Amino acid sequence: MALQQQIDQDIKAAMLAKNEVHLRGLRAIKAALLLAKTEKGASETLSEENEIKVLQKLVKQRKESADIYKAQNREDLYKVEAEEIQVIEAYLPKQLSRQEIEAHIKEIISKTGVVELKDMGKVIGAANKELAGKADGKTISEVVKELLS
Repeated sequence: MALQQQIDQDIKAAMLAKNEVHLRGLRAIKAALLLAKTEKGASETLSEENEIKVLQKLVKQRKESADIYKAQNREDLYKVEAEEIQVIEAYLPKQLSRQEIEAHIKEIISKTGVVELKDMGKVIGAANKELAGKADGKTISEVVKELLS
């Protein structure tokens, strides 16, 4: 089932259950998917890869906002962002652990033959393609820096 249809069904279920937290997160996903779809062109449907990118962007935005709210001691707003992150992450593929990411990146480093930190862009590019949707770019970058330094 397409993500858009799944979200629509889950919105109906959340409305019936009067689950405001879930409903808020689902509506954010639906709005972002519709926006991404209209940017691509009205007749095109989003590929699964693009849907994952949209969801990752939503999570990243909310994490950044949550960090700001936490720093400003705004627990009420922080809680809202944290709740939405949980709802959105439920629709993302399972994220890899740091050890699994390290194993993948070591394999990529051996394939590409990169040994210096100045060539880390090659490794990060390959890792982003291979681990798309399974790991965030910040973690990939940190692991590559550790392994090449």
